[in-house]
Amino acid sequence: MLAYGMPTGSVDDYVRIGESTTIETLKNFVKAIIEIFCDEYLRSANSNDISRLLALGEQHDFSGMLGSIDCMHSKWKNCPTAWQGMYFGHIHEPTIILEAVASYDLWIWHAFFGLPGSHNDINVLERSCIFAEFAEGRAPPVNYSINGHKYTMGYYLADDIYPSWAIFVKIISSP
Repeated sequence: MLAYGMPTGSVDDYVRIGESTTIETLKNFVKAIIEIFCDEYLRSANSNDISRLLALGEQHDFSGMLGSIDCMHSKWKNCPTAWQGMYFGHIHEPTIILEAVASYDLWIWHAFFGLPGSHNDINVLERSCIFAEFAEGRAPPVNYSINGHKYTMGYYLADDIYPSWAIFVKIISSP
């Protein structure tokens, strides 16, 4: 059901369990995922995490870096027909967009799935809770110095599609 976006009533004959049992099984699965992964992955970065991310960046000569950000566009093969217009993206098929921030050691500490109508990385970014914190002045406190200049806001490595905001350091394309 989760992988193919199928309604609970559509799997009774295939799996040979009733719809109510299917719903209960799905609820138990989701509870188990939350119980197993909640403490490490299904939460915002706390002050200890921020300190660890900054130390990791410092080790690799990226003082103040909180991680790398990008969006991944995945085709939604079984998108319900009525929803396809809301999820129709630049690849001319329905897509789901995942915005993720990962650290150097591959810890994905932020994941946000774009909402209906968010057809590109910028629209997803504008709806993302992590950057709402920056816009509202609630970003985690970060202090570091580069070439004698003091900074109080962390940054993310990003590709050239992201806006020229102080929180993004863009990659340099190959010459």
